[in-house]
Amino acid sequence: MVLSSQIQVLVVSFMNTSFNAPGICPGYGSECSISMRGTATRLAKAGYAVHGVDYEGHGKSTGLRGYISCFDDLVSDCADYFTSVCERQENKKKPRYFFGASMGGAVALLLHLKAPTYWSGAVLVSPLCKIDEKMKPHPLVISILKKLCSIIPTWKLIPAKDMIDIAIKDPEKRQEVRSHPYSYRGNLRLGTGHELLKVSLDIERNLHQVTLPFLVMHGGDDKIFDPSSSELLYKISFQHR
Repeated sequence: MVLSSQIQVLVVSFMNTSFNAPGICPGYGSECSISMRGTATRLAKAGYAVHGVDYEGHGKSTGLRGYISCFDDLVSDCADYFTSVCERQENKKKPRYFFGASMGGAVALLLHLKAPTYWSGAVLVSPLCKIDEKMKPHPLVISILKKLCSIIPTWKLIPAKDMIDIAIKDPEKRQEVRSHPYSYRGNLRLGTGHELLKVSLDIERNLHQVTLPFLVMHGGDDKIFDPSSSELLYKISFQHR
């Protein structure tokens, strides 16, 4: 799929008997064809039609590796593709679900907030929907980050943990993810860090507007995103239904 900005975004499909049309939203640095293949294949074998997008700068899509210049554009890319799939004649009467992991959970929530009545539901795994208060930067730091992003947005200056070791327990799966060339590993680029900060704060402010049915799963030992953020999502969204 070619965007108006001339960025080429890879779209993938895992097909079987098309009971539903779920959209796969991978996490930061991940992609659909390898990192999410196991999940997508299991869904396809269960009878679901599964569709995914490699974000700009991720997987086999073009763009600077690991760089998110504008999260709104990333969400719009996903919205355009998933909506085009759902509006196909064979899919119009089918439920429309998302599966979002980590940053992909944020993508799924923002897709819902853009079109609150269009989507049928979501499965969220350790979604990015709030930053731990202990990790939230001071307003002065945020101001400096914003100014630096206007000068050197692509520089890899934000230290990042090795999320593969933290997130994946199966040694074979770890090696598979490490060995393929389309998974981004390295420090966060300044612009990417700023966009992730902005989107997490935006979602946190709008949790009360989440109205679609969802199943949220979050490991109690998660070292990347605080499990209490998923509890907050559940509590606030259901308080306002």
